[in-house]
Amino acid sequence: MQYSRRYAFKILGLALTLSGVAMPVAAHGDDDNEGYRAAHVFTSTNAVAGNELLVYAAPRGGALTLATRLATQGQGTGTGLGNQGAVTLSGDGRFVFVVNALSNSVATFAIRRNGLVLRSTVDSGGQRPISVTEHDGVVYVLNAEGAGNVTGFRNVAGTLQPLPGSTQPLSAAGGTGPAQVGFSPDGDVLLVTEKATNKLTSYRVRRDGRIDAPIVTASAGVTPFGFAFDRRGRALVSEAFGGAANASAVSSYGFEDWQPAKPMVISASVADTQSAACWVVTTPNGRYAYVTNTGSGTISSYNIQKSGKLTLAQGIAATSGAGPIDAAIAANGRGLFVLNAGSNSITSFAIDRDGSLTAAGSVTGLPAGSNGLAAN
Repeated sequence: MQYSRRYAFKILGLALTLSGVAMPVAAHGDDDNEGYRAAHVFTSTNAVAGNELLVYAAPRGGALTLATRLATQGQGTGTGLGNQGAVTLSGDGRFVFVVNALSNSVATFAIRRNGLVLRSTVDSGGQRPISVTEHDGVVYVLNAEGAGNVTGFRNVAGTLQPLPGSTQPLSAAGGTGPAQVGFSPDGDVLLVTEKATNKLTSYRVRRDGRIDAPIVTASAGVTPFGFAFDRRGRALVSEAFGGAANASAVSSYGFEDWQPAKPMVISASVADTQSAACWVVTTPNGRYAYVTNTGSGTISSYNIQKSGKLTLAQGIAATSGAGPIDAAIAANGRGLFVLNAGSNSITSFAIDRDGSLTAAGSVTGLPAGSNGLAAN
């Protein structure tokens, strides 16, 4: 059986402890990383005149309120990016990454007790960065235009340093219509969805953070868009089916040790009866998934079985604002947030124990073209 790097590190730590050698302990502390590290929602204005990170306080059961806004020192496009993952939190909650799609850069903010600090804005390694992901200090950016690629960095105290030899192509040189890049929970797989080719492009991640050549797999359904990994490492991929009415679906995939990094279908195209399913998120307990249906203005919910099989819970679990796109779930699993492109708003929902959703209010007045959503 192939063990993940994280698992191997834990085994090493146990061995050193038993032998009397002290392992270094990460200095998390309480001095820098409490206040803004919980109960906040993050999005970007994606403005051409200057992209900004918007940060909202998200009290339990209360309405979102704008806490701060910060310049990313880059430019957005002012329009939709056809993506998921433009704003992403680091796994340890200490940093937030924001793509600047027009100026081909990525901004990194450190999250502190009393606010956020811009640490760096660096070249993305390609054209039109639309999605960013992080695992254990390794960051990958999805560049959508030109030939298209994924490019890796190391996050060194908030400064992204290029990872030499990390850039890899997508399934083809240009015209793939990529939507998202993301790490598996163990960091062993990097996955990209391609809308135009109906392909999933995946990469095996080496111990040094570099990735192997792409593995290209046909999607179970048409127009694979956003995806989320559940806590057991299965990928749930939304399928927009070209925006066709009532045709949207979600498929689930697993990864096996005998064929590393290649997605294997578990459930194929489980329909949600809605239109243009694009963004998908899963709860921390791995039991439920939610999909925003841009064409229907609705949110669908799925049950995730231990095997990774999917069943539709509710085709319409809730209605959101016009044109729901990005979605995010609070770290405690109790809140779902949805960015609505048509109404320039963020809608909040409480997640009940049975996975049902209860509306908890909306905040309006976001700049048109706002993109990306993350929550802690």
